[in-house]
Amino acid sequence: MPDPEAARGPSPQQHPPLPELSERIARFVRTGVMPCEPVLDAGGPEATAVLSDLRLRARAEGLWALPLPAELGGGGLPFSAYAELAEAEGASDHGPAALGSAPLLDVTMLARHGSGSVREAYLKQLVAGELRACYAMTERDVPGTDPFLTRTRAERRTEGGWLLTGAKWFTSGAAGADLVTVLARTGGAPGDRGGLSLFLVPTTAPGYRVVRELPVFGASGQFEIALDQVAIPEDHLVGEEGEALAVAGERLALGRTLRCLRWLGQAQRAFDLMCERAARRTTSRGPLADHQLVQQHVFDALLALRTTRPLVHEAVALVAAGREARTEVGLAKVAAARMLQQVTDSAIQIHGAAGLGPDTALPALFRSGRAARILDGPDELHITSVARRILRGYGEEASATPS
Repeated sequence: MPDPEAARGPSPQQHPPLPELSERIARFVRTGVMPCEPVLDAGGPEATAVLSDLRLRARAEGLWALPLPAELGGGGLPFSAYAELAEAEGASDHGPAALGSAPLLDVTMLARHGSGSVREAYLKQLVAGELRACYAMTERDVPGTDPFLTRTRAERRTEGGWLLTGAKWFTSGAAGADLVTVLARTGGAPGDRGGLSLFLVPTTAPGYRVVRELPVFGASGQFEIALDQVAIPEDHLVGEEGEALAVAGERLALGRTLRCLRWLGQAQRAFDLMCERAARRTTSRGPLADHQLVQQHVFDALLALRTTRPLVHEAVALVAAGREARTEVGLAKVAAARMLQQVTDSAIQIHGAAGLGPDTALPALFRSGRAARILDGPDELHITSVARRILRGYGEEASATPS
C-alpha cells in the first residue's frame, strides 16, 4: 500500500498545536454546523446558501481543507495528524463538507492515479470546493461485496476514448456532483476476476443521469444513476486499465478509517447527550442519573467508546504509514459501526420518547449507526475476511511444523 503521507510532501503551513486545533474545530461544528443541520438535511437552495456561509467562515478561521495538499490550496496536514481532528469534525455528518475535507478520498485518488490533464483540470477546484465528486461502485441486484460481478461496461471508441453503459446505486451525493468515479468492466464477463477499470465521468456528459433518490431510513443523500453510452476521454481512465481493484483498495482502506473516526465523533456526541439527559432529568423518584439501570447504560457506552478508539487509531497508524492494514481496518470498521449503534441506542433509551422525535440529533445518529453496519462493506464481509486471514496464518504455521 503506498504511503499517503510520503506522497503529500512537507507542508509549508504552520498550524496551531493539534489539541488547540481540535477544540477550534469542535467549537465550529458545535456552534456553526449543528444548529444548521435541519436545513442542511433538507437540501435545496437554502441548504446550499447555508453551506456556502459555513465554508466562508471556515476559511476565515483558518480551518479550511486541513488534510488536503497545501500546493492545491489545502491545509497540508498529513493523515496521521488529521486523524486527531477527524473525530471532532465528524460529530456532524455535515462537518467535513463545511470544513472542506469532504473531497479527501477523491483528491488523494486522483493525485496518485489520475492523468496529468485530469489533475490539472480538477484537483484545485475540488480542494476549493468549486467542484464536487462522488464514487459509484455498487449496482442493483449485484452484491456490493463482490465487485467481480460488475455489469457496467466500458467499450473502446474507434475515435478514441470510451463509451460507458450501465447503472449504479447507493452513490452518495450524486445529485449535486460534478464528477463521478465509476467502476466498469473493460474486459471479460461478470464474474471474471479481472477486466475492471475506473473512469472519471463528468456529470454534464450526455447519457449520464440521476435516476432517483434512495432515502436511507427517510434521510436523503444516496442516489441511483444511469449511464447510457456516456463518452469518456481516454485521459479520464483512473489508474491503469484492468487495475481498478488496486486503486479501489487504497481508497477503501483510507475511506473506512476516515468513517471510523467520524463515527467515533458521532458516538461521543450521543454519549454526551445521554449523560446530560441523565444528569438533568428528574422524576418523582429523583434524577435519572441515580438509577442503576441508567448507570449501566452509561458504563456500557463508555466502555464501547474507550475500547473502540484504540482499534481505530491502530488502523489509522498503519494506513498513514502505507502498511498492510486489512485486518486492522476490518476490526475497526465492525467495532466502530457496532459501537455507534450501541451508544446511540442507549442515548435514545435514556431520552425516552424525546429520543425518537425531531428535537435531538439522536434519530439521525442512530440511522447512521445502523447504516454503517451495511454500507462500506457489511459486518459479515469484514468478519469473514479477517477470520480467514487469521486462520490462514495458523494453517500455514501448522503445515510448516513437523508432526
